[in-house]
Order: sequence, then structure tokens, then C-alpha cells
Amino acid sequence: MDQDDALDAYSSAVVRIAETLLPSVAAVSVRTARGEGAGSASVISTDSHLLTSAHVVAGADRAEVAFSDGSVLPARVVGSDPLSDLAVLRADGEVPPPVPWGDASTLRVGQLVVALGNPLGLAGSVTAGIVSALGRSLPTRAGRVVDEVIQTDASLNPGNSGGVLADSAGRMVGVSTAVAGIGLGLAVPINATTREIIDALIARGRVRRAWLGVAGAEINLTPELAARIGSRTGMQVASVVANSPAATAGARPGDIVISVDGTPVTSATGIQRLMVEHAIGRRIEMTVWRNGALVDIVVEPEELRVS
Repeated sequence: MDQDDALDAYSSAVVRIAETLLPSVAAVSVRTARGEGAGSASVISTDSHLLTSAHVVAGADRAEVAFSDGSVLPARVVGSDPLSDLAVLRADGEVPPPVPWGDASTLRVGQLVVALGNPLGLAGSVTAGIVSALGRSLPTRAGRVVDEVIQTDASLNPGNSGGVLADSAGRMVGVSTAVAGIGLGLAVPINATTREIIDALIARGRVRRAWLGVAGAEINLTPELAARIGSRTGMQVASVVANSPAATAGARPGDIVISVDGTPVTSATGIQRLMVEHAIGRRIEMTVWRNGALVDIVVEPEELRVS
């Protein structure tokens, strides 16, 4: 394949994705007590639901969505989850077809991705690039970390937030969420976890999560401990909230968490991803490494309350 043929193939893929998905990508405008805001959203259901970023609609219960065919519809915020930076809107009227779902877990570094949204208020904009890195962590404004974030060099600008990051098959694999620098954009992945969050927002308007009350830091494990759990890294407890489930169970600063409910913990956010709804109020075993020995403690997570 010569250079012209390669360019044609690349261009054809981007053109195909743009023509297919742009009608289902909307410009979002909101008005709050702090002023006006804007972003992007994509149609995700035949019931007029749209997916956007939580920070785009923060402080708003109503919004307006404008599509490339010129139609403008009022919409309400069905649910917002600042901890994942995802939110769902429902438009008051008929919307274009949903954007096909993809799975970010299938992405590879170097793979073509296309970002569609409304940067700087320029509706229907398309940029293309590659997956620059996978597995990044993104601190949210709510103080939690989103795992498995996609890093791309597709140009993102203010207003892209909430827009689609699509793979070469035209499937949504991410939701553009942040501009981290020139040539560096981040997107919340579409995977099994975020699909559950989206379903919960549609069904209940919120996401229930469990909470233990520990904060930790990722550390490099000793060879002995690494061999025990099959990982070179782990999480060491830095602090325990007073009267929290972890404190009641006897967790201590300095403990190295080996597993929770039988699942190995190999990173600073390892516990966070295990604190899902079905863990609330259930007695589960947490194994820690303390003073050169394995110690089992039983914790009963509570529901996380987000102000």
C-alpha cells in the first residue's frame, strides 16, 4: 500500500464514522446559578436518553440539546454521577438513532480513534488520532479517581466534554472528559463498569457505592510479599476514618491490603473498584499484611454518601 492509498483508507474511515455518528451527537447548553455552560452529548437510547459528562451539567436540572439537523430540544438531567464524571439527559422529543456501544477493554495503543463533539461551540466537529495510552487514572472534582482512562492525541478543546470517542468501527468506546495538555486528551472508558453506572443513572438517577473509610497509596512490595499475591505493587493503608467500617473492623495505618472479598488488591485504587452496590451492608473478609503476618479482618461496608 503506497502513501496515497494509506491516506485514502485513513480518510475513508474517519469520513464514514463522522457521517454515521454526527447526527446523534448534540451540543449541550445549560444555565446554572453560576452562569452558562456548554458541552457535548450523544444519543444512547431510543427513549431519547443522551450521555454526557457530569461536570457539563453540574448545578443544572435542565438543559438544551441541539443536533446537526438544526433541531433543538429541551432536556432534563435524569441522573449525574460526579465520581465517574458521567451524566444522563432525557430530551423532550424525538432524537436521532443511538450511537452504537463499544468496549474500551478491546482498545490497543496506536489504534485509530475519532472524537466527535462541539469544541469551542463549533457544532459537529470531528478530530482523529490514536490511542496514546491506556489505564490512566483521572481524579474527578468529587475527589474520586476514574480508572482505565483512555489517553488520546485526537484534538480536544473546551466543549468536547461529553462527546463521543469512537473506534474505527464507529462504536463509542469513551466519553471525552478532559484536555490534559496540547495533543493530550482523556476519555472515560465505556466498559462493563461504566455501562452499569449508566444503567443505574437511567433507572434511579444515581449510583450506589460501598465505602470502607480507608485511604491508601500504591507501594512496591517486597519480593516475598510480591510472590504471595502475584503482583509487584500493592496498596498500603495511609489513614483510616474514625468510626468508619474499616476502623470498626480493626484496620490500621500501615496495613498492606492483600485482598478484599477474595479479590487481590494490587493498586492504590484496588479497593475502590470493589466497592460496588452489592457490597453495601454485607460482611466481607479483608486480608492485610501486618507486622510480617497475614491478618484477616471482617468489614461491613456502608453506603457512600456524596455531598
